Amino acid sequence: MKTLNNDIDERLQVEAARQDPAQFAELYENNFERVYAYIAHRVPSREEAQDLTSEVFHQALASLRRFEWRGLPFAAWLLGIASNVLSDRRRRVIGQAEVATDDVGKAGIEDHVERRAMLYQLVDRLPADQRQVIMRRFLAQKTLREIATELRRSEGAVKQLQWRALQNLREQMRSNHG
Repeated sequence: MKTLNNDIDERLQVEAARQDPAQFAELYENNFERVYAYIAHRVPSREEAQDLTSEVFHQALASLRRFEWRGLPFAAWLLGIASNVLSDRRRRVIGQAEVATDDVGKAGIEDHVERRAMLYQLVDRLPADQRQVIMRRFLAQKTLREIATELRRSEGAVKQLQWRALQNLREQMRSNHG
């Protein structure tokens, strides 16, 4: 019954924000941490996470009239926007890296950028739990113990997820590049 009340409350908040954009503040407050955490685990710096989170909420407010209630939490829609914002960022970063390699003229750098881009794509294809471990372990540089605490799993389980994720990445890389 509690989730039904939450759904109704959230629906009312969305409708209120559609009528008066100032009402969007409550939706922002209720969803900021989730969106920020989603983005922060996928970018290298805090500043970039803050900028991209801001972009997500800016886009959400701008397109709130197009939001359709489908029985999913409002956060799901926001995370979809966040995913698109991250994809746009990756395209920009890859484009900038390609321009930089042309300027430098080093073929080895170009290959490195291509591999990194491919690796990011492969990590995004991992099952969610494996992807979380890889992002926390190698991007956020957290220990197995820290990850286990965050995910409420044993260190052994986290170690196993990391091993499986790395195996999946190796297999995918082999199949993509022989």
